[in-house]
Amino acid sequence: MAKKVPQIAILGAGIFVKTVYIPQLAEISHLFHLKAIWSRTQGSATAAVEIASEHFAGVECKWGDSGLEEIIQDGSIDAVAIVLAGQNQVDFSLRLLKAGKHVIQEKPAASSTSELETALSSYQSISAGSPGPLIWSVAENYRFESGLIEGKKLIAGIGKIITINLIMEASMTTSNPYYSTSWRHSFPGGYLLDMGVHFVAALRLIVGSEVASVSARTSHVDLNLPPPDTISSVFQLENGCSGVFSVVVNSQTPKFLWRFVGLNGTLHIEQSFQGEQGYLVSLHGADGQVKSSFFPSDGVIEELKAFLGDVSENTLKKGSEFVGEPRLSFVEGARDVAVLEAVFESGAKQGEVVQVKKF
Repeated sequence: MAKKVPQIAILGAGIFVKTVYIPQLAEISHLFHLKAIWSRTQGSATAAVEIASEHFAGVECKWGDSGLEEIIQDGSIDAVAIVLAGQNQVDFSLRLLKAGKHVIQEKPAASSTSELETALSSYQSISAGSPGPLIWSVAENYRFESGLIEGKKLIAGIGKIITINLIMEASMTTSNPYYSTSWRHSFPGGYLLDMGVHFVAALRLIVGSEVASVSARTSHVDLNLPPPDTISSVFQLENGCSGVFSVVVNSQTPKFLWRFVGLNGTLHIEQSFQGEQGYLVSLHGADGQVKSSFFPSDGVIEELKAFLGDVSENTLKKGSEFVGEPRLSFVEGARDVAVLEAVFESGAKQGEVVQVKKF
């Protein structure tokens, strides 16, 4: 007997849904049925549905309050992907969870640790009153990138870590399609929070240790961008290792790298374009030999596969028997945000050491 595939809806019809979510979901269309796409306005919902209809038959177009309520009341929809403005995602997630839907929402998990605490408390209350476990996932694709996972495997080979260097130099100019997304300009932390959680997630994944404290200087240089737009920080891990995290939102020379220097070698991971976007992973040994491999970007499709797998497994298992993919958990997303919030707090206090809130 064939296993029933879950029915899902997408809330949001912006750039990321149209250019990333729909094409990636089309590659794994055998794992689910796309029932509907919703947006605040009819025009944006229609535009996204037109793109989706090239891959999925019969996608319903929903918009506004009435369309949202139809999705909430639709008992055939098992799960919802929430790809909305950062200010709205937690509220929408909780509303859909309360309706009994499993949820995957885009990062960042929330705008602050206070919002995270309130959200987790609400989630626990909703879950307590639910007949079965409700999944609330955060879509942090860096935890699923093959290149970064390879780094996690290789890092033991460099021995005890001496220091870590993270560089994130983005190019957020008016030519970048995401520059015109007004919510990022009014979001607490701006682009630094929205993009910075990626780097924190990758750091935590690779080293397997939490960030304990930070000391940072933040500044606002490009007045066309929301503050802050620059970070120079030092972080301390719970395992005793320290490192430097440097961020520029608008650089003319984009660069994204993680460099781990150990007693027995160095692990260098850099975003690279080699016919397609991906990660160049290089292990420099004590013998002077360098082994490098390129891994195409696959984090989004892998996280979506993991979420859909969790939803399907959840329907087959009862209660405590279900264990979700830990890399998707809302708490993991919360820990990423907590690090960035500590950075912003330290920057506001002129570099004072700030302890990272634990989740």
